[in-house]
Amino acid sequence: MEINEKSLELGSKRSVIRELFEFGKKRAEEVGEKNVFDFSLGNPSVEPPKEIAETIISLLSNENSVALHGYTSAPGDIKTRKVISDYINSRFNTSLSENNIYMTCGAAASLTISLRAILNSGEEVIAFAPFFTEYRVFTESAGGNLVVSTPREEDFQIDFEDFEGKISEKTRAVIVNSPNNPSGVVYSEETIKKLAEILNQKEIEYGKTIYLIADEPYRELVYDNISVPFLMNYYKNTIVCYSYSKSLSLPGERIGYIAVSPDCKKSDKVYLAVCGAGRALGYVCAPSLFQKVIAKCYNVKVDVSSYKENRDILLKNLTEFGYKCVKPDGAFYLFIKTPNFDANEFSERAKKYNILVVPCDDFGVKGYVRLAYCVDKERIKNSLPSFKKLIEEYK
Repeated sequence: MEINEKSLELGSKRSVIRELFEFGKKRAEEVGEKNVFDFSLGNPSVEPPKEIAETIISLLSNENSVALHGYTSAPGDIKTRKVISDYINSRFNTSLSENNIYMTCGAAASLTISLRAILNSGEEVIAFAPFFTEYRVFTESAGGNLVVSTPREEDFQIDFEDFEGKISEKTRAVIVNSPNNPSGVVYSEETIKKLAEILNQKEIEYGKTIYLIADEPYRELVYDNISVPFLMNYYKNTIVCYSYSKSLSLPGERIGYIAVSPDCKKSDKVYLAVCGAGRALGYVCAPSLFQKVIAKCYNVKVDVSSYKENRDILLKNLTEFGYKCVKPDGAFYLFIKTPNFDANEFSERAKKYNILVVPCDDFGVKGYVRLAYCVDKERIKNSLPSFKKLIEEYK
């Protein structure tokens, strides 16, 4: 074979989400865009805060263009890293410095770098279902194996009996994604405390470091005054992978960071391993313009009220129609249990009504579909009669 077989396999397998998105574009040409209810892609529908455009214009107008668009240091602009570390410290009472922060091209790059930094060949990473499907790709590309822990289905918090059964001497890391994609569930403080307690015990039992990786692109998207525990405050060996894609509605700009807890065992070496992994992967010097934007807009957030309104409309109506839904306290996804426990069949049947929802078998939980409600409110309202007709087929 003249090319890498695994890369060929990954490149040849189309994402089910992208397949639905492409189908939706084709159907829109046939029946009109307003008649297609595409809930496939988690692309923010809320505009970026006005401060973003103002900052970009100011930088382009007033900064030296050569310096503005030039390289930063490999881990990122030191002033930006200092601003971020100071902000995290003030918000969560931590003691990070700029030398704990590595700027990245979004959360995907953060996860890929972090896993490459800590994994040795054959070691295991535990993910809690439902989980972002690319965790498996990221883990395997770093030489590891993904182990899936099934949730408590009544509330989609961690099933600790199942989790403890999945930990072994091979476990090197555990990924926590809260608010969760695809369920929208936020792990409670009680859940995080119990998780930290178990990991501390297992570190002693196995005589090795087990890292907790916090995947946090949805941290700022929460409703009803729900609080998202900051994992560094509960477990020392924590690495935070953050993205501004959702908090600032900037998914296409690919800007985020890795934060290595200063309380990590051999924290300085962990950070150097992150730098080395970034170097090996070619992930050095994240987009310089947007590093400078973040340095000035670090505490700005999008208005999540429209997401909450969409959630409330869908949750109320779909429940009344007879759907069983997991109540999302964050992110912008609704996790719907399919009437016949066949997510792929349900997703296909929904297409008859021009409803596009993602089957979630590959997310580690069978019999559910994901609905991304980061769309305009009119599309939500217009879709309701079609959702009602769809479930009536199963009655």
